[in-house]
Amino acid sequence: MITQQTIDKVFETARVEEVIGEFVQLKKAGSNFKGLSPFVDEKSPSFMVSPVKQIWKDFSTGKGGNAISFLMEHEHYSYPEAIRWLAKKYNIEIEETKQTDEQKKQMNERESMFLVSKFAKEYFHDVLLNTQQGRAIGLSYFKERGFREDIIEKFDLGYCKDEWDNFTKAALAKGYDLKYLKSTGLTIVKEGGATVKKFDRFKGRVMFPIHSMSGRILGFGGRILTNDKKAAKYLNSPESDIYHKSKILYGLYQAKKEIAKQDNCYLVEGYTDVISFHQSGIENVVASSGTALTPDQIRLVNRLTKNITVLFDGDAAGVRASLRGIDLILEQGMNVKVVAFPEGEDPDSFAKAHSTAELKEYLSEKSQDFIEFKVSLLMQEASNDPVKKAGLIRDIVTSISKIPDGIQREVYVQECARIMDISEQVLFSELAQLLSKSARNTSISTRKSSEVKEQQDQRGMALIKNERQTTPKIDTLFILEKEIIRILLLYGNKEIDFVDWIEVEDEKGRPKLEKEEYTSLIANEMYLNLQEDEIEFTNEVFKKIYFQLIHQLNQLEKISIDQLINNTDPEISSMVTTILMDEEKYTLSDWGRKEVTVTETVKILPKLVTDAILNLRRVLIELKIKGILEGIKTENVVPDLEEINNYTALKKRIFEKLNRVV
Repeated sequence: MITQQTIDKVFETARVEEVIGEFVQLKKAGSNFKGLSPFVDEKSPSFMVSPVKQIWKDFSTGKGGNAISFLMEHEHYSYPEAIRWLAKKYNIEIEETKQTDEQKKQMNERESMFLVSKFAKEYFHDVLLNTQQGRAIGLSYFKERGFREDIIEKFDLGYCKDEWDNFTKAALAKGYDLKYLKSTGLTIVKEGGATVKKFDRFKGRVMFPIHSMSGRILGFGGRILTNDKKAAKYLNSPESDIYHKSKILYGLYQAKKEIAKQDNCYLVEGYTDVISFHQSGIENVVASSGTALTPDQIRLVNRLTKNITVLFDGDAAGVRASLRGIDLILEQGMNVKVVAFPEGEDPDSFAKAHSTAELKEYLSEKSQDFIEFKVSLLMQEASNDPVKKAGLIRDIVTSISKIPDGIQREVYVQECARIMDISEQVLFSELAQLLSKSARNTSISTRKSSEVKEQQDQRGMALIKNERQTTPKIDTLFILEKEIIRILLLYGNKEIDFVDWIEVEDEKGRPKLEKEEYTSLIANEMYLNLQEDEIEFTNEVFKKIYFQLIHQLNQLEKISIDQLINNTDPEISSMVTTILMDEEKYTLSDWGRKEVTVTETVKILPKLVTDAILNLRRVLIELKIKGILEGIKTENVVPDLEEINNYTALKKRIFEKLNRVV
């Protein structure tokens, strides 16, 4: 196990904005950062990071926390793995205590699959570099492709020996469970009668490990080196709990920083295209790994940049097939450029045949707008055929109709009219028809959903009527208890002037309220008031948070929010993060720019604290009175009128303090 000293050092060193910045494109928003949610598809940013508080909050899903919780949510890390990832990022040496057999068993299914995949990557890489067969076959192949040793290391390239079960035997000997070798697809298991046959899926192939955005091994691509026509040239890991081909981009882990820095992503097709570009000094490049581009893959890039440059091989048939991906990119509201390589060339071969300067110059000079590219490509087929030309125009306008931004659509229509020498009016008319058709289809779909929902609502209403169900009431206690915790977290260490109303008697002996002013720490004021009334929180999470806050107050004479944010209890850290980031939520809407004035909470703190305490007292007294009255009804007890009168009088005095009328 990782020592507490190492964990403390990681927490002290890690910066939440730096960690999240590796996965999400963040933009400055006042003292915070904002960006698109990495958990759902959205057009407007609802994701916020606070460098001051060292926390994040995704308002679209409700998730939030610190740097550790982000890695656990986004990368599905366990707590120790998140600590290890941060330690590696910040060059912190990890000190460990020995892990027991019982702790090893507690690893869940996914973590076991990740561990097996990590071992496989290291094993294949070691075989490539340190075995006779690996160096003679695998390493020789990569050297022939022109890959340097530092690039081979960077992409963790490897080799699986051309033996039936070499890897499987090694993994089993190391104690890895066959169950996970099978579920990751590394080992193929065939059961026949009393015997179980096991053999390596990737035998005799050079290996391309596929990383997640954070560097975890999700799966593998393997290339065969023989001329066996019955075997696939490239073989990928099968779909599993950790490997989903449609949601992965090869090279994203190695490219993410450069993509964000250059504000552009080059999209290619194969593994070697990516690797050759890196060797040429161009690192903002990813590959769809031979699959048709998917919305999930595009969204991965969208987290880092709004700009994609699609690189096409010189093969015309392949280019036309890949054009469909452009429409998907446009639908995501991204900007698309296109670069086509000369006939017979692909990114890999072109990068090897040219210097870095020549490659960069070619990419810059040949980069075209997608309309210009489509026209130049398809006009060759249309030639002087008016029907084909009309079809081409419709094809381009269809692509433009995918763009969600109206202004951008209009600019593209004007550009298309100029290139195709056709009136804008005709193009706008065609665009309007396409948008109208799309809206109708959406409307029909929505109407069908609405009809289904209406039927469900009717059934629901009938159920409510039959069972005489009532609408659940608002949990007032939850709201008031949360408000007290919120005030303690945000302002507990502030010292302010308070006004209290003390009950005294006038000349005639009648009770009256007299004003008293004093200065106190907010946390102390709330603690003393709650202690005086012997108030306990009804919500278990609030109770735990309050206990820790008061413990800190008694020990340190102040509140330390960091201890709560970084708490090992996920309920505590999640609730604390939610409360802290709710305070920042309004900055997402940029009220200042919209000239909407937001009252500063600091200016009304004394009233806020007093009202929070008095309101909690008021509700608790109301519940006490209600309990007495219900006891009279159900148990036929003789009412204690004096007790009821005392509680009612107390409630009245609280209302007077709140400046309300009963």
